[in-house]
Amino acid sequence: MLGYAVEGALHPITIGRDNWMFLGSEKGGETMGILMTLVQTCRTMNINNPLEYLEDVLRRINGHPASRLAELLPGNWKKAQSYYN
Repeated sequence: MLGYAVEGALHPITIGRDNWMFLGSEKGGETMGILMTLVQTCRTMNINNPLEYLEDVLRRINGHPASRLAELLPGNWKKAQSYYN
């Protein structure tokens, strides 16, 4: 049963792999890898709207203290959102 869950999580990555060859540069590929990792982590943590997470974090990160960056990780962000809501 777990094998199907893992396969289902990896399916969009295998489908997109050929398309991602055309990201423009190695740096573009690295950026896409980071974004896909964040989105998949959101899905794993049951954050229903990864775009909401990304928008909030990107708005706040520039003024956020470096010593508290862990607060912006998906799991910690979700806990804070449920605390405020």
